[in-house]
Amino acid sequence: MQIAVPESFKTNILRLEPVNAVPWLEALPEQVAALCERWSLEPDGAVMHGGLSLVVPVKRAGEACVLRVAWPHGETALEVIALQTWAGRGAVRLLEVSYDADALLLERLDATRSLKSLPLEPALRVAGRLLRRLAIAAPADVPLLSAQAIQSSQRFESDWLRLGKPFSKRLLEAARLNAVQLAPDAQRLLIHYDLYDDNVLAATREPWLAIDPKVIAGDAEYGIAQMLWRRLEDMPSAARFWRAWDGLLESAESDAERSRAWTLVRLVDYWLWGLSIGLTIDPARCETIAAWLL
Repeated sequence: MQIAVPESFKTNILRLEPVNAVPWLEALPEQVAALCERWSLEPDGAVMHGGLSLVVPVKRAGEACVLRVAWPHGETALEVIALQTWAGRGAVRLLEVSYDADALLLERLDATRSLKSLPLEPALRVAGRLLRRLAIAAPADVPLLSAQAIQSSQRFESDWLRLGKPFSKRLLEAARLNAVQLAPDAQRLLIHYDLYDDNVLAATREPWLAIDPKVIAGDAEYGIAQMLWRRLEDMPSAARFWRAWDGLLESAESDAERSRAWTLVRLVDYWLWGLSIGLTIDPARCETIAAWLL
């Protein structure tokens, strides 16, 4: 039995790769069927998807799982390393992997309940505790934050100039200096730096589990920023922001000054990247948070 690929998923992929995506999408139903046969899976529900991944609910020997097949993006290996290292402690459990198909078989979580279902402060407390819990010794193959921070700092000014000086020189210099100063003594902890509402789902064996890890070996404080700009609509004032900030840092057991410094680095990095690809909402979010932090 072959699955039907949702039209909305096709649109996402075709927008990224209008030429190469066509044969990949055409072959996807057969690829899913082959993986189901290989891993003895039975389809068990409506096909879902994220931005780059098709997600098929399946069962194996009665166990509820999901088969995730991703558009080839070169990140599967790192994701597997992270999930294997955490081994289900605070994160979704990895059951099988196919590198050639960019496919993972994962335990099934509740895709209808993410941290979006919680008010701001409870959601940030959950995310903060998960960030700290997942921050264990990083395997050797995980990229180092210390090296990435230096590389980023070296291109900040040229990108800033190329994009028409979109923010103050003060912010640019603060981020550049923070990166240079923080890099030498950055820790080598396994950090899920994309830990926000949609990447934390309700589960049965634990209340909440992280999914879709984007990881780096560094300070836990590097993961703070993502949680903030994704819930900015719930922080309409500086006072509301600082209450959320304090609660998040407390739950994540994070150092305030180091969190502030890394967050400024990430804001500038993401702001410049977002402008370079035509984003509008996210750079505006970065601008708001940066103004409060400065």
